[in-house]
Amino acid sequence: MIDVLRVLSKHAFFLWLSGFREACSLHRAFFFCKRSRKLAIRTGQCFILNGLIFLGSILLLNSVIKPILFSILPHDCRQLSSSVPCDFQRTLKLYAFLRSLLIEIFYVLWFYPLYLFSFIISSLWYNDIAQQAFLVMEDTSHAKEHPSGSSTSTTAFVDKREGFEGFVIGLAEQIYSVLLLIFFFIEVSLVGLLPYIGVPAKFILLSWMYSYYCFEYKWNLADFGCKERLELFHTNWAFFAGSPCALAIFFFSPLVSGGVMAILFPLFVLSATGTQERQLILSHGKMMGSREPVKIPVFYAVDILATWTLRHFFSATSHGKSDDKAH
Repeated sequence: MIDVLRVLSKHAFFLWLSGFREACSLHRAFFFCKRSRKLAIRTGQCFILNGLIFLGSILLLNSVIKPILFSILPHDCRQLSSSVPCDFQRTLKLYAFLRSLLIEIFYVLWFYPLYLFSFIISSLWYNDIAQQAFLVMEDTSHAKEHPSGSSTSTTAFVDKREGFEGFVIGLAEQIYSVLLLIFFFIEVSLVGLLPYIGVPAKFILLSWMYSYYCFEYKWNLADFGCKERLELFHTNWAFFAGSPCALAIFFFSPLVSGGVMAILFPLFVLSATGTQERQLILSHGKMMGSREPVKIPVFYAVDILATWTLRHFFSATSHGKSDDKAH
């Protein structure tokens, strides 16, 4: 038993190390941007929106606006009078209230709308970035297989699903993926509230969540089914635990971490797109010999919940259409 555990631990460690190395291969972004002008533009737009505008606004608030407010509406008696004891307690309380009110107005009128706008626009751009990177990978693979250039290269992504049935299946998978990540994020938030083990458990779960999110773009474009993704993820959980995306959340405030994550996320998506995860996992699997890898059903609970919700939604929709036809 001890020998088996030693082999399994060694395999999990090297698999994690391989996943971490692949996730940190952010230099692949330069390769992709060099090969695709549209991808370079989209990546630059993410940096401008989330870095220059969003994080720049936070820097402007903390470095310029707040110091100005504290100079106009001081918080210390010594800034008002040198008399002791201080006779301006009520005035200072009023100033503190006005400072908080003005800062909150700044958040409501600028930061929160900008955060929402950035989240929506960035999500659309991430999809474009992943699609362009996927096309670059296909062109590169095609060039290796046909060095003479006898066949035409891929110039546009063609969805493998055809017809109305394919459209419904694709829509259902997209809804399922969104539900899966939403429910998993709720689970992560609840786990983070646990005493003692909450913080480290939350970090590990967030690493898995962001890793799945990064690879999901490529898996969608490669027509890799949802159940196959979960099977690959659960069987090779150590490889996908190597994503360092969650580090930004633990070292910055929520707004700053959101901006930092929005800047770094397209780089991690490009890194995931350029990763040959199944080939790497297969090569590491040779270390196991004939032993089956230990599965950890990371998404087991949320998979059941997302599947049930999806079935209930489509069942209610079909019943609603049947009732409309009957009337």
